[in-house]
Amino acid sequence: MSVTDKPTARVEAGPPRLQELEVTKKDLWREYGPWVVTALNLATFFAVWELIARLGWINPLFLPKASDMFAALWEGLTTTAGPGAVISGSIRDHVLWSLRNLAVGMVIACVIGIPFGLLMGANRYVDGLLSPYVWAISSMPRIALVPLLILFLGFSVQMQITVIVLSAVFPIMINAWAGVKTTDKSLLAAAKVFGAKRRQLYTKVVFPYTLPFIIAGIQQGIGRGLVGVIIAEFLGGSRGMGYLLQRSADTFNSPLMYAVLFVIVVVSLSLIQLTRWAEARIAPWRRLEGL
Repeated sequence: MSVTDKPTARVEAGPPRLQELEVTKKDLWREYGPWVVTALNLATFFAVWELIARLGWINPLFLPKASDMFAALWEGLTTTAGPGAVISGSIRDHVLWSLRNLAVGMVIACVIGIPFGLLMGANRYVDGLLSPYVWAISSMPRIALVPLLILFLGFSVQMQITVIVLSAVFPIMINAWAGVKTTDKSLLAAAKVFGAKRRQLYTKVVFPYTLPFIIAGIQQGIGRGLVGVIIAEFLGGSRGMGYLLQRSADTFNSPLMYAVLFVIVVVSLSLIQLTRWAEARIAPWRRLEGL
């Protein structure tokens, strides 16, 4: 029996190891596959860009070489601007300036938008009072308000932060309002059956249900707030990414202009990814539900 058992044991030991290897490969691909695909996609994109620019199919003034863009980006991020510098070697300082204003504006927008959105959703009288103003201002292009804000506040940091707040506050407010309005009635009924008071309904049921809506509003607010940053600096700023973008265009410095655009895209995607990470920590049930 021992002679016949040994080959059987060896044959049965093979498939589990193969299955373990297959599972390991699947896990590795699930974890690192998207990063590999993204890296290959971006590498292909910049390679094609470089090839088209080197072949001269498009005027270099409109489409510089990707290598020139990355060279300008590297120089701007690693060199500190001198006292009299306007453009050269100052990307890092302009980016930090814009991010600081964006952070201040987003904090103010959250402090205003979240409470008022929750209050509008919970109280129909407040909703009826504020809704006309909220929807009217939110539907107005922010760029139309910049001349008025410049008239009142001048070309100041306060004007730029005000534009950011007006751009970001309404998506946050409207999403918080929508979250309260769409709270599942069965959850409220179940909480009432267990004796929950009105305040407990709001803190234990409505607010947790609304939290993913608030995070989604913050994500939208970041995108619109970044647009507000660029608009404010483009039209009435002396520092920041929008100002640098305008100056590089005025001086026909296309590599620097594309470098600034690249930085804006990276900043926007990084901030959105940061909010997704926060959402996974604050509202893990949203991922479990596949929302």
